[in-house]
Amino acid sequence: MFTIILIMASGIAIGWLLRGRKLPFLGRVTNVLIWVLLFLLGVEVGGDERIIRGIASLGVEAALVALAGVAGCALLCILLWRHAKGGKGDARK
Repeated sequence: MFTIILIMASGIAIGWLLRGRKLPFLGRVTNVLIWVLLFLLGVEVGGDERIIRGIASLGVEAALVALAGVAGCALLCILLWRHAKGGKGDARK
């Protein structure tokens, strides 16, 4: 854990030292590194027998969590909209 914090802190320090400089290649480098990390994550997941055996149940659980998240977000948006409009149900006014 200390290693992760140290790596992140060093990245913040380097970013702070390089602020204000034009680094046009940095966006491309970041995208490539993200793709590499995603690939390595897939390799790690594919190599874990427990995850592969339970992929069907993980998919169902993930879908349920996603649907519950969307439903909760929609409900809270409706409630916030009604509160912002002064308690009136018609949002078109």
